Amino acid sequence: MTTLEIAIAKIKRLPIEQQNEVIEFIELLEFKIGKISQIQEQIETDNKEVSFTEAAQEFIGCLDSNLEDLSYNPKYMESFGK
Repeated sequence: MTTLEIAIAKIKRLPIEQQNEVIEFIELLEFKIGKISQIQEQIETDNKEVSFTEAAQEFIGCLDSNLEDLSYNPKYMESFGK
């Protein structure tokens, strides 16, 4: 007899209320397995290398400033590279 066959035989001998508890327990285990696989997928996604631009995408353009882009400012660029 396999483990599954033994389990089925024992479950059949239980009162209906306890059989329902067994089903609820199995559903809980299935739920946990689903959660674990979701967590593993999230970890794999989190470990993927992401560029700074991709990581900061939601923040691009959210600051409003009167400052010009310093890379185009001639004074700022005077001594650049010396």
